Amino acid sequence: MKLVTFKIKETGVQTIGAYTEDGYVDLVAITGGELPNNMIDFLNGGEANLERARTALAEKDVVSCSGNCLYKEDQVVQMAPVPRPGKIIHTSCNFDAHLTELTGWQAPEWQDHGWGDFHFEHPTGFLEAPSCVVANGEGIEIPRFTKQLDFEIEVGIVIGKRAKCVTPEEALDYVAGLTIFNDVSARDIQAREHANKVILMGKSFDGSCPFGPWLVTKDEIGNVNDLDMKLRLNGEVRQDANMSQTHYNVQQLVSWWSEMTLEPGDIITTGSPPGVISGMENPDWLKPGDLVECTVEKLGTLATPIIE
Repeated sequence: MKLVTFKIKETGVQTIGAYTEDGYVDLVAITGGELPNNMIDFLNGGEANLERARTALAEKDVVSCSGNCLYKEDQVVQMAPVPRPGKIIHTSCNFDAHLTELTGWQAPEWQDHGWGDFHFEHPTGFLEAPSCVVANGEGIEIPRFTKQLDFEIEVGIVIGKRAKCVTPEEALDYVAGLTIFNDVSARDIQAREHANKVILMGKSFDGSCPFGPWLVTKDEIGNVNDLDMKLRLNGEVRQDANMSQTHYNVQQLVSWWSEMTLEPGDIITTGSPPGVISGMENPDWLKPGDLVECTVEKLGTLATPIIE
């Protein structure tokens, strides 16, 4: 299933649903209120809720429910699949080629970080504030404190049930599915923070966390470690990679980050491949009017316009 969160324009009601070829199906309405209208609550219900949703979609004639449980795109406001994750865990430099390109950025405060000493004893990363989340198609204003706004295509791993100290072999049992993530970054702020061995505002500001358009359940994906990824800026391909090129795969990431308790709706990012603006010889930073489109095989396309 392609799980979504959306608001019905006519009523303003927020609900969860499934995106199908017919449109947006309200899973709360189609099950007569048996399912919750909040994605985290839905995921907390585990496989029972997933199976109830699948059964409802298979048994109901959703087209006949138009206006009651089926909505066209212009009848809804799409939100991020999990509008307020409990935590967003970013994995740093998980594509070796991305680390290589970062070592070449000549900003003095960036070089002071000592990228050549980056270790791979285990995954490393940072947390992002849940208030930074924006939806597919939602515009991002450039923060007044940065002049170097950049993009990073990533895959988001959405946790489906509480996980603590799980092994890589059992890790996928705790994953609800995957989504597309754009790790929008303020590179000048990030560089200064890195020089002080910390990171926050360079990666965690309003609008820095677009993800979606939906949460694709793992039964529709197949091999989660073999997905093509492409980022386009104004139609031009800037990042082009495959999940098989990561240093740590999905199972290894879930296992490591489960050293802290993971809960339904939490998101782990896989890191970005090379091709970011900061890796260019003459960076042309994001500006109003730009459109960033992140496409991942089997997961769809996440669109992020940059606005005034």
